[in-house]
Amino acid sequence: MNDESTIYVLDTNILLHEPFAFLSFQEHDVVIPMTVLEELDSIKDRNKDVSRDARVAIRALEDTLADATPEEVLAGVPIATQSETQQTPGHLAIFNDFNLEQKAGDLSPNENDNRIINTALYLQENRKDKRVVLVTKDINMRLKGKGAGLAYVEDYRTDQLVDDIKFLTKGYHKFEGDFWPQIDNCESETNGRYTQHILDKNLVPAAFVNEYLIDEAETFAGKIVSLDDEKMAVMDLGHERLMGRNAWGIHPKNIYQGMAMDALLDPDIDLAILTGPAGCGKTLLALATALEMVVERGLYDKIIVTRSTPEIAESIGFLPGTEEEKMAPWLAAITDSLEVLHKQDESMSGSMNYIMEKANIQFKSVNFMRGRSIQNAVVLLDECQNLTAAQLKTIITRCGEGTKLICSGNLAQIDSNYLTALTSGLTYIVERFKNYPGSATINLNGVMRSSLAQFAEENL
Repeated sequence: MNDESTIYVLDTNILLHEPFAFLSFQEHDVVIPMTVLEELDSIKDRNKDVSRDARVAIRALEDTLADATPEEVLAGVPIATQSETQQTPGHLAIFNDFNLEQKAGDLSPNENDNRIINTALYLQENRKDKRVVLVTKDINMRLKGKGAGLAYVEDYRTDQLVDDIKFLTKGYHKFEGDFWPQIDNCESETNGRYTQHILDKNLVPAAFVNEYLIDEAETFAGKIVSLDDEKMAVMDLGHERLMGRNAWGIHPKNIYQGMAMDALLDPDIDLAILTGPAGCGKTLLALATALEMVVERGLYDKIIVTRSTPEIAESIGFLPGTEEEKMAPWLAAITDSLEVLHKQDESMSGSMNYIMEKANIQFKSVNFMRGRSIQNAVVLLDECQNLTAAQLKTIITRCGEGTKLICSGNLAQIDSNYLTALTSGLTYIVERFKNYPGSATINLNGVMRSSLAQFAEENL
């Protein structure tokens, strides 16, 4: 059966993940079971972050169905075309799953997930002319759907920018062997301390600005500063010079940390994204370079530290204490890194308190980011693999003039119920911002925490 005649049955979590998701299926038909509306209704009044998405989804459905009669709503209301190439409109319908009769062998209707699966089963049985697909981000529900007899169950992939995490941009291109013998045409010019090379673009076919070039022989390290269809300009940073970078007493332990420090200390880069395994130095490098830029160089006025945790995303509670005090347990990763940076000091706790005041380090909840405009600050956003693309957009759009955002995360440590490495907001911004000249991504390859941590990362 061709893909032109498809009915997509949406689960509640799709509309919570992307409130306008029902508009993304082009000329296909979308069915929202009544159970989904009930779940949205029960979520919309909670005092939680997800409630906002529920309300947005409800309003979007209302706007689409506002002028339709009850008969039209059940049959399907045409949705305005979303792209110029789309020939026919899709349809949006509400399905009254409460009218379905319980048959022997059917899933029990006492659970919401089962009622949504039964809706898809009913449509699959009665609409043989259509391909019926259940779309849900709940892995267990996809398994239950398959087990119950659904031919097609899928994740929502409209916002998925890569098919496999191994294709995700690393932020650098590594040449085998020695770099220079592989170069045929090169024009070089020196301006001050740095030399710029004009190389053929086909040397790195999928190149982008601020991508680093390194080689296995450790003879060359450079950064693409501009490119067109045929040529690219590469600034020669030098392998030794990169490894000699220094911030708040911290030196890179490998070339990946060297590239990360170069991007973090570059005032022209507004967004630095650090990815990599546990123990590769993401948080430590981010904090050391932030202290260097705020305290030593005076480029920014303060450091704002925030991170995502499931509980923080909902609320930070009503127990006594300031926002900073309530955030302290979640931001232990930052204070651990501060201790490492000041462990040689005579009074470590005194040094830490002094630096936190001097650098104006503020611990903030993601919850209170909405509506703010942050000026002249370094914003450290830790553990961003647990944020959705929409949540990250909220935070990135808070950054005003003179603010640098450092995002870090490990795609192997996702705690969110509905996010995978492919649908994580971290993956989304790495791909979306790779062509933005004010951003740089570095995948920190290698565990530097300890030989124990490295062995665990490789063998467990």
